[in-house]
Amino acid sequence: MFQKEPGTTQSGGARSCAPDPPGGASADSRGEVAVAPLAGLRVLDFTQNLAGPFATQILGDLGADVVKVEPPGGDPARRWGPPFVGGNSHLFQAVNRNKRGVVVDLKTERGRERALELAAGADVVLQALRRGVADRLGMGYEAVRAINPEVVYVSVTSHGTEGPLADDPGYDPLMQARSGLMSVTGDPEGDPARVGTSIVDLGTGMWTAIAVMGALMERERNGRGCHVTTSLLDTALAWMSYHMTSHLATGVLPERMGTGLAMIAPYQGFPCTDGSVMIAAGNDVIFGRLCDALDLELVEDPDFRSNASRVENRERLAGIIAECTRRFCMEALLGVLRRHRVPAAPIHTVASALADPQTAATGMLRRCDHPGIEDYIDVAMPIRWNGTRAALRRYPPEVGEHQGELFPGDL
Repeated sequence: MFQKEPGTTQSGGARSCAPDPPGGASADSRGEVAVAPLAGLRVLDFTQNLAGPFATQILGDLGADVVKVEPPGGDPARRWGPPFVGGNSHLFQAVNRNKRGVVVDLKTERGRERALELAAGADVVLQALRRGVADRLGMGYEAVRAINPEVVYVSVTSHGTEGPLADDPGYDPLMQARSGLMSVTGDPEGDPARVGTSIVDLGTGMWTAIAVMGALMERERNGRGCHVTTSLLDTALAWMSYHMTSHLATGVLPERMGTGLAMIAPYQGFPCTDGSVMIAAGNDVIFGRLCDALDLELVEDPDFRSNASRVENRERLAGIIAECTRRFCMEALLGVLRRHRVPAAPIHTVASALADPQTAATGMLRRCDHPGIEDYIDVAMPIRWNGTRAALRRYPPEVGEHQGELFPGDL
């Protein structure tokens, strides 16, 4: 029987962050109370790696009781390192908070029985197995729906459920390659490049969470569950939407632009004495202010009078602007641009992004009193309700950490 999530405490060596107050609210590790709109919902998570776990972390951040079901040995993402933090990879730590963790071996009859017991009491069940595997293990949609007709069942797939690659495994860089995303990423004179974060995995997690919440809303209206399907390739293709629309309309292949954007100019990074600054002159008015800031007499030049003409002459325009910007240090240039109300930002490293006062002001980085990891920093969910962020109720679980809660007979 699916055991209801107990009130969490910091006593007795527990790794939970704070007690859960009633009324759809939860408390984070600093005692702040946040809205938990999915409180009371139960989510069973059989996914591994990044995309599925990120989706269920979103649901957990929103207050759902998420149970992460791992195979013996745990989620392979735990070992994606070095570096490691508290024995797990940083990749695992980043997508597995606000969950309880158990181990179930779906390759055994007893394990499959336990999985179905959990699924019978769940509002949402997610799996990311290759096509047909969930059915062979007795955990496919039809099997779960037979014991839980109102379930929202989610299949996170690689390439979707149709087509010649439906049975193939999928990984983020493969989707960046197949969708064309790599072809438009990188320096114009360089090779195609992978986006420097797992954007397809994380994006698929976001779409999955959105789809789950939509399905739950529909269930409120009609009382029926449904089978939600998302895919890594669909996400990658969605990220390429305006590039594909442009090519379909013009027949012209989009090219790698470095920091630039083909449709707007100037809209790219420019050099300074100690780094680079991104300048986004997105319309004619802002371009005029940029010219004022840099003492450039270009507004009436027919080659630069409109965005279309600036795009046509982008290389010459970029050279003129760069000659000005490289006389400034980053701080001075940003100051001048800010005074003239020109949108601009430093092109940070990760270290300088962390040190930026605006980063600190967002509250996205929260220092937590983790029982096993010194100076633990959690990157919060990027949403607020009435100014308050979703609570950190549980640290990422150890393998099978909550076995006794979900299966009391294992104690």
